[in-house]
Amino acid sequence: MIYYSENDILIRTIIQEDAERICAEEILQGWNQTVDKYYTRLADFAAKKAISLVAEYKGNVAGYINVYPNGPYGDSGRCEIIDFGVLEKYRCHGIGSKLMDVAEQIAKEYSDTVWLGVGLHSGYGAAQRMYCKRGYIPDGTGVWYGEKVAEPYQNYCNDDDLVLYFNKKLI
Repeated sequence: MIYYSENDILIRTIIQEDAERICAEEILQGWNQTVDKYYTRLADFAAKKAISLVAEYKGNVAGYINVYPNGPYGDSGRCEIIDFGVLEKYRCHGIGSKLMDVAEQIAKEYSDTVWLGVGLHSGYGAAQRMYCKRGYIPDGTGVWYGEKVAEPYQNYCNDDDLVLYFNKKLI
């Protein structure tokens, strides 16, 4: 299904071939990545747990985003945007903004509020700024590590599992 098509950007549902393409490109960027993450997104999409989207830029896979209407574990009741990214060589073309626009439109079909988690290390700096500009605010639960709220005064690794959750009211 196509969700958006204008100028050089096309946003559509994910297909099997996207998993290998995205993973290979992220590895070329120096990211520690495995294709398993994308197979999980494909399986969740097939099971109707998620709406998984891919952005193409001039015909090339350039980014991805996933909307989980009932959270990633199917029991939170929170509509969440999970695993959003734009490949570095395609950034600054409006792809991330369009992916977020489409994801928020989809989320609005399920809830009046959408949540997302963002990593705290510098690799997430652009995403942190983007979410704030789009009206996301911290949800008040504090910092999380993995799937749990981080305990005060404990030591945690500043890796991809250290996140702050934000939410936004959808108008």
